[in-house]
Amino acid sequence: MGRAFEYRRAAKEKRWDKMSRVFPKLAKAITLAAKESGIDPEMNPRLRSAILNAKAQNMPKDNIENAIKRATGNDVDDYTEITYEGKGPHGVLVFIECTTDNTTRSVANVRSYFNKIGGAMVPNGSLEFMFDRKAVIEFVAPEGMEKDDLELELIDAGMDDLEYNEENHVVYGDYTNFGKLSDKLESLGAEIKKANLERIPNSPVEFTNEQLVDIEKLLDKLDDDDDVQAVYNNIA
Repeated sequence: MGRAFEYRRAAKEKRWDKMSRVFPKLAKAITLAAKESGIDPEMNPRLRSAILNAKAQNMPKDNIENAIKRATGNDVDDYTEITYEGKGPHGVLVFIECTTDNTTRSVANVRSYFNKIGGAMVPNGSLEFMFDRKAVIEFVAPEGMEKDDLELELIDAGMDDLEYNEENHVVYGDYTNFGKLSDKLESLGAEIKKANLERIPNSPVEFTNEQLVDIEKLLDKLDDDDDVQAVYNNIA
């Protein structure tokens, strides 16, 4: 009984710790999306996707609404979106997207993570050609719609590739077609689960399990940083 209780308590604390780190990042993404292109999700694909992603992480409705309202305040003007690039342990390539109100703090933190775990930052633009920026949308297909028909509809909206699974499917397209793809899926009656602009490695690399242990230490440090919104790498 005692061990079971301790296990459940530890699991609950772990979930709360994850939410305490994830929710502020989700809220920041919502606020910046609303600030950039308006507070109406129907007219703002970036905001719509940010809200969808927040709901997928079970973010409370009040938190989402407060994040949208915050876009009309003056404090959001202090945020800057910036990217950093680096080479980590065993030559892994890492691309980092940050949203910060203090770029000096952000770059110092990111540099320290690389230095402590056997890597180094590189000048911005050095790794840009190693990643393709893609619209990545996970969805549940409309009931009764055949695969071929779905593909034809999505090709017209700018689809590059489609992972067709038994449950959730994933469509990939150029980042410029993000709005068209999400609008097309919604018009077809698909249920969108997650929608992001991601950086996909164009030459993924295989690493050994031992190497991945070192690499994951760096990725975990970056993920835990409040200023870091997304981390991409070239792991196969």
